Formats: sequence, C-alpha cells, structure tokens
Amino acid sequence: MALRGNLRDFTITQLLNLINLARKTGTLVVDGPSDTAHLAFRDGKLAYAQIGKTVTGLAVILHNANKLSSGQYKAIQQRASNISDKELGLLLINAGYLTKEDILTQLQLYFAGIVHRLFTWVEGSFHFENEMLPPDDRISVRLDLENLIIEGSRQLREWEQLQDEIPSLDMALKFTDRPGVNLRNVNLSVEEWRVVSYINPKNTIKQIANATKMNDLEIRRIVYGLLQAGLVEICRPEGASPAPQVRVFPTEDRDEQKSLVNRLISRIRSL
Repeated sequence: MALRGNLRDFTITQLLNLINLARKTGTLVVDGPSDTAHLAFRDGKLAYAQIGKTVTGLAVILHNANKLSSGQYKAIQQRASNISDKELGLLLINAGYLTKEDILTQLQLYFAGIVHRLFTWVEGSFHFENEMLPPDDRISVRLDLENLIIEGSRQLREWEQLQDEIPSLDMALKFTDRPGVNLRNVNLSVEEWRVVSYINPKNTIKQIANATKMNDLEIRRIVYGLLQAGLVEICRPEGASPAPQVRVFPTEDRDEQKSLVNRLISRIRSL
C-alpha cells in the first residue's frame, strides 16, 4: 500500500483507519505547516510518536506526568543523562521507582497526545515509509488505533463547527460592554485566563494563539466559549485596513443605473 498525498485530500483520521485495516508496519511522516511528525506503527498498532526534531526523553515524559519527583529528575539528568530510554526504564524498574506497566502507560498517553495534536492539521503532506521503525534505544508501545480514530472523528466534527463559528483567526477580540460584569467573579479555567490576559483589539486571535502556545482547535474552543458567555466579541484589528466598499453599479447616477438595468433585461430576453 503506497501512502503519499496531501492532508487536504486525506485527514489524519482516514490515514489511521487505512493503517489499522491494512495492519501496516512502518512510519507515517507528516509535514505540517511548521513541524514534521513521525508516527511509527507495528502490525497496525501505534508504536511511537514524535513531533519536531527534538526527541522528548523518557525522564521528561515521566516528570511531566508527575511520575518522577523534581529530585529524582535532577538526579537522572546529572548522573544518567547519557543512557538510553530503554536503559533508564530498566533502572527505574529495578530500583522499584516504577513498574513496567507505569512506564508503558505514560508513554501510551504521551504518544496518543501527539496524535491528538495532529487531528487539527489540515495543511501539509504525508508519506508512509514501509518497515521503518523508531530507533532501537527508544521504548515502543502497542496502542490500538480504534479509540484514536473515534476521537479523531469527534475532533474533526468539532473543528468543522468551530470553523463555521470563527472562520478567521486574523480577527481580534474585545470585551463586551456589559455593566456590572466583573471578570474576577467569572469562573474561568487557567487556559481561559491566559487567553483573556491578551484580549485587546490590537491583538489578532492568531497572535493570542501563538503567545499562549495553543493550536487552532484549542484557541477556537476557548474563544467560542467566551463568545457564548457574552464576555467578548469579534472585531476588526485596530490599524487594519477597512474592507473595501462593494459597488453594485459602476456608476452612482440613477438614470445611468436604470439604463443599465433595462439593457440587461433586454439582453436576457433575447437569449
């Protein structure tokens, strides 16, 4: 099965479904607008995932998941920074810090999270490298694709709905003029507060997304929630050129407009 094409023609969900049904072994390489992702599969199951050139090591993944304390993480960085993920995993298991199941579960969650990020990629190209697997020093998992495919389909529907509600990220946001509304009394999440702190008619939604390190789906979710709550409204960015006025007729003269209409009607009748 030769897999090569454009994300405009095949979504990530469709590609995962093809790989799952064909029980493929190899690596799907996806070149997005600003990054490249590698998804490795063995017999149609996800084995490994990576975005960008920098490989996130096992110690970082476990520390971010609160499976390693800050002290343990620092000790690993100082004393075992040169060993492979497989060697580190064995050390942690033999020392009794974690079980094999703990490590595999956290890796599965991390790899699945990378796939979730790809669901919002709608621009870019892809190709499948048959029999290409991750480096030997990396720990592989065996993660069924069915749940990921279902989640991808759900996110795709949500993405399409949010695109209808917020078609352009080049617009700005401003707070609505609602007397008596105090944002301090509104129950917002940490992510929502981060977005709120950047709301200004001078900042586009795309700029806010970049500043808060959110992808298109995440920023649209939060902006849609703020819009539904009546806290903000979409506006044209300050300093942006006003939209050009569309002239229905090439002339403002009423008599000339009437003449043009009559000639058009006559032309249509003669067809």
